[in-house]
Amino acid sequence: MTAAGNDRAHRTILAVWRNEQPRLITSLARMLRDVPLAEDLTQEALLAALEHWPATGVPEKPGAWLMATAKRRALDHLRRGRMVARKHGMVALDFAQEQQAMPDFDAALDDDIGDELLRLIFTACHPRLSREARAALALRMICGLTTPEIARAFLTPEATIAQRIVRAKRTLSESGLAYETPRGEELSERLASVFEVVYLIFNEGYTAARGDDWLRPQLCNEALRMARVLTSIASQEPEAHGMLALMELNASRMAARTDAAGEPILLLEQNRALWDQLQIRRGLQALGRARELGGAGGFYALQAAIIACHTQADTADATDWPRIAALYAELASLVRSPIVELNRAVAVGMAEGPAAGLALVDRLAHEPALKNYHLLGSVRGDLLHKLGRFEEARAAFAAAAELAGNRREQDFLRRRAAEAGIAARSA
Repeated sequence: MTAAGNDRAHRTILAVWRNEQPRLITSLARMLRDVPLAEDLTQEALLAALEHWPATGVPEKPGAWLMATAKRRALDHLRRGRMVARKHGMVALDFAQEQQAMPDFDAALDDDIGDELLRLIFTACHPRLSREARAALALRMICGLTTPEIARAFLTPEATIAQRIVRAKRTLSESGLAYETPRGEELSERLASVFEVVYLIFNEGYTAARGDDWLRPQLCNEALRMARVLTSIASQEPEAHGMLALMELNASRMAARTDAAGEPILLLEQNRALWDQLQIRRGLQALGRARELGGAGGFYALQAAIIACHTQADTADATDWPRIAALYAELASLVRSPIVELNRAVAVGMAEGPAAGLALVDRLAHEPALKNYHLLGSVRGDLLHKLGRFEEARAAFAAAAELAGNRREQDFLRRRAAEAGIAARSA
């Protein structure tokens, strides 16, 4: 195979892998009762695909090929570990009769959640792990993000994220924390971390950190499904409904966020006729439920209220920017986050003018967490462009493009830099 053909095969493999990884890990974790081991064996399946597919071609059913390969390695591990004959026989039978879709009575007995992927997240969010480690581990296993990409998501050094993931996997392995369904207080004390992970999964689908596509709809859909399950598990928890509202309202705009070629379309330029009105109604209903439960000021409910302002405006010009800016100020008083402050600067720039927004952005310029955050330069470039400071805008957009990890965002920011450069020469 030529170098170009080999490169295409590798890209195809990685694209398949991104979609199949969560299902592989959940299936193996169910078999082995060991989450870190399940991840290791799925990585072995990926290596096998990278070794064989460039020469033999991508199988007709690549997901099934990966699953079969991963399960064979799991069975080999069980044999090497000399598991008791009964357990070994049950796993082997499950593998041999997989296509017959036999009911899993064992799962029905010990799974109150009723969702294998969500159960995996509850396992990864064990209280013995730090909050940051829980989210990092889940993003690694479920989204397939690399350590640098997770570091960008948390605005944290790569070495720190790598240590968190290694320690989390070691804790899960050494402490005997099995693939499990927590109950009662144990379930409740994990909810906040589970909410965080599910929403981070949605965000990765909504604006992908890497790759050639700006959106990963499959991740958004998985996160939405899990959020709906969570509102059943924690029906009296306002933040469960607030998170679902936020995700539903954001997802309602998915069809309008890219053009036919997959290029990003900014919010104010989107065709609002493409926004999903049924999904907007569902989101507003969930937001109403969060408020009924006393959670109007919650982290997710406040963000949902911000998005509701957009979805309830018939046109971009009708957007209630002063209201959005006020909601961001309330959110900023709830959580200390430079990203929230950056978003508030955007809203202030729309409500009070670009000079007011730029003043807030410039205060964030020396925030260590935003040092390599491409959206800081993107927002600053946009405000400078509106102020007619085109050469400064060009430089800001160009610098942001260098920091962006997603190809679509890189291309978009480079186009904006070029437009600003043309404007500067014409001024």
